[in-house]
Amino acid sequence: MTADLDRTRAVWRQVAQIVIGRIKDGTYAPGSRVPSTLELATELSVASSTSQKALAYLRREGWLRGETGIGTFVADKPPAD
Repeated sequence: MTADLDRTRAVWRQVAQIVIGRIKDGTYAPGSRVPSTLELATELSVASSTSQKALAYLRREGWLRGETGIGTFVADKPPAD
């Protein structure tokens, strides 16, 4: 699945919004693993640094948590919004 991203706006923010949307609709349930930066970059046709920036932002905002050497997971209690 490729997303139609607006290249006139910050692409990493759009990637972050896609991941948040998937968390909200249950595609990525609390505690479940989210795609790696490379998997996400490939799926959305963006640079891996773009998906890395989006996932780092989502970790800072409390949507995701990282487990060194294992992957990135949806926070057990993601923010309400």
